[in-house]
Amino acid sequence: MQYGNSIRSAAVAMVVASAAALLVTGCRSGGDEAGADAPSSAASSPAAGSASPASAAPVPPCTVGELKADAHQAAVRPNGTGIGAAVVGFTNTSGHPCTLQGFPTVAGAGNGSPDRNVPLAVTRTGSASPVALAAGGTAWVKLTFVQVQGEADGYCESGTTPFSYPTLVVGLPGAGAHQVALEDGLFAECDNKVTVTAVSAVQPS
Repeated sequence: MQYGNSIRSAAVAMVVASAAALLVTGCRSGGDEAGADAPSSAASSPAAGSASPASAAPVPPCTVGELKADAHQAAVRPNGTGIGAAVVGFTNTSGHPCTLQGFPTVAGAGNGSPDRNVPLAVTRTGSASPVALAAGGTAWVKLTFVQVQGEADGYCESGTTPFSYPTLVVGLPGAGAHQVALEDGLFAECDNKVTVTAVSAVQPS
């Protein structure tokens, strides 16, 4: 009888151990599945409060009627008795932002009349990039001429006759042509040549 009791006790112990092992395995399996599902759910759900950034509206080009142009003699200019160099400013009068870009064209206005333009040969310097003008903002270009030398009417080192214009007509890509005058004096230059910078947000000297 003692042997029978020992066998039955051992069998019961084995059954209990097997059941406990199955219970532990089931708990671990369920935990693994829950852990595997969690990252998948997080990846498929957007973060709370997230939103796609709105794309900024493009700034339109400035038109001829939205700009006011003026000119003054540049502080840094070639030696001589002519104007040497001028800075031309373009102010946005539209009441909304607009964009300028590129190099200007330049023509001397004979007798101050744009209909009697004398185009100047343009040499570009630097590189061009868009300049966004806020309402009331100003962008600039610098025009550097072949300088007149000497006194009185002066002379050109090339041997040609100096020219003087009461006004210039300065054109900008997509933004029309603008007639400008100096506050005091004429645009005096030689050889009908000019070196120009691109439109810039920084005023040149």
